[in-house]
Amino acid sequence: MKIAVLSTVKSLYSTRRLVEAAQQRGHECVVIDHSKCYVGIQQGKPSIHYKGQDLSGIDAIIPRIGASVTFYGSAIVRQFEVMDVISANPSQAITRSRDKLRCLQILSGAGIGLPITGFARTASDVDDLISMVGGAPLVIKLLEGTQGIGVVLAETKKAASSVIEAFYGLGNNILIQEFIKESKGSDIRAFVVDGKVVGAMKRTAKEGEFRSNIHRGGTAQVIRLSKAERETAIAAAAQLGLTVCGVDMIPSDRGPLVLEVNSSPGLEGIEKATKKDIASEIIQYIERQYEMKQAQMPKVVKKKKKRESKL
Repeated sequence: MKIAVLSTVKSLYSTRRLVEAAQQRGHECVVIDHSKCYVGIQQGKPSIHYKGQDLSGIDAIIPRIGASVTFYGSAIVRQFEVMDVISANPSQAITRSRDKLRCLQILSGAGIGLPITGFARTASDVDDLISMVGGAPLVIKLLEGTQGIGVVLAETKKAASSVIEAFYGLGNNILIQEFIKESKGSDIRAFVVDGKVVGAMKRTAKEGEFRSNIHRGGTAQVIRLSKAERETAIAAAAQLGLTVCGVDMIPSDRGPLVLEVNSSPGLEGIEKATKKDIASEIIQYIERQYEMKQAQMPKVVKKKKKRESKL
């Protein structure tokens, strides 16, 4: 196969590992900066161009879409889908997961465990919002934040009101969530590929910090998931339609609670903690999709493609 990793930075660990894994399994693999792609839309002949060249002949893509370019990146993934190119994650599932509010609403409707969450538009609703999530301490999150950026722990009602009003004053959309004290500054990242958990790690915040993100100085160690944690991670991925994702959960007295589902999860932390080749798991999933596609393809089309590949 010819596989394209959609990434804005070739040197990132995750990008490099995916290329290595694809090449080790005998595939051609290229890195394409999706932010520099542009599309052509016409009847019966959709196209994508990159640096003046028509991107034809690609069999599969692995989207590594950054939060800052979600709209444009998802549009590029969608164009590849229109061109009948296999994608490790569907474009619609990427946009669902990136919208934190939409993500939580979908999971809530499916009965998946979540921290109690509030969402409003004006500061006049602050008191009721705080009561809704069980009072202070509570967590305030920017809807567009990633890697722990834009996440604040408010330890008192007065502090919570001040932070919420400040965010609203700046025109930001925020979520207010209950603080799960029994988690003790740790959470769980379960890496799901094709409906299976292929690796899991426990992340623990550094001293004096409540955010356990590795980008914020947190540490990671391999763990064995409980049955409830495994089932929750798989169900969350399925509800959002993601086939490759990281499901972040927090332990609580009422079972695992999903914090977030990441459609472009980093590989460095999970591979180093688990000592597993997660990148190859993703490539093998794409191989299975390609084999299914080939099996469903009419013989006439197969022969035509075979002739074209020899040219």
